[in-house]
Amino acid sequence: MQLTQLEQIYKQNKEHYSDNFRLRIHRSLSWLKQAEQTEELDFKFIALWVSFNAAYAQEIDDKLSEKIAFNELIFRICEFDKNQKIYHLIWHTFSGSIRTLLDNPYIFQPFWDFHNNKITEQEWLSNFKQSKKSLQYALSNQDTAKILIILCQRLYTLRNQILHGSSTFNSSVNRSQVKDACAILTTLMPLILNIMIDNPNEIDWGKPFYPVV
Repeated sequence: MQLTQLEQIYKQNKEHYSDNFRLRIHRSLSWLKQAEQTEELDFKFIALWVSFNAAYAQEIDDKLSEKIAFNELIFRICEFDKNQKIYHLIWHTFSGSIRTLLDNPYIFQPFWDFHNNKITEQEWLSNFKQSKKSLQYALSNQDTAKILIILCQRLYTLRNQILHGSSTFNSSVNRSQVKDACAILTTLMPLILNIMIDNPNEIDWGKPFYPVV
């Protein structure tokens, strides 16, 4: 799904959307368009992540509730993926890149928790081992939603490294993961938005942060 096609579908149907849904899609598309127009990977990743956030984020005070809401969104997106476009993306187009990202300890948060003396070495290694088991189980069952949730957890750590100033601009240290992340999100985000646009009333997509007042 091309961005221009998405924008056209949105414009043709936006009058039929609720105010909250229309604002959510409008914001997400605006950032996705910026991501498409830049070749600088760090900026592209930031714009893609903001587009992702705009698509799903809503007013939830509790972090646990936010995690549950996010997981439910991923399950719903995969459920509405009737043409299995996300399935094909995960299992065919980017299967190698996704496996590489999920096997990378540098975007696994417990690895950094250990280096920041928050947990022991044994704890982070145990967590990484358990994460790999969950990944293998999801792979063996072709559980697209589970893979997507694990992937987004890794990308969230990468997001923190960049947005919190814990990464050098255009750093050679994290180029491979930023490059893979951009490639995946560039293809994934239009699919997510397309599914949302096709199902505006199937569920309550929630109220966006900071509505226009």
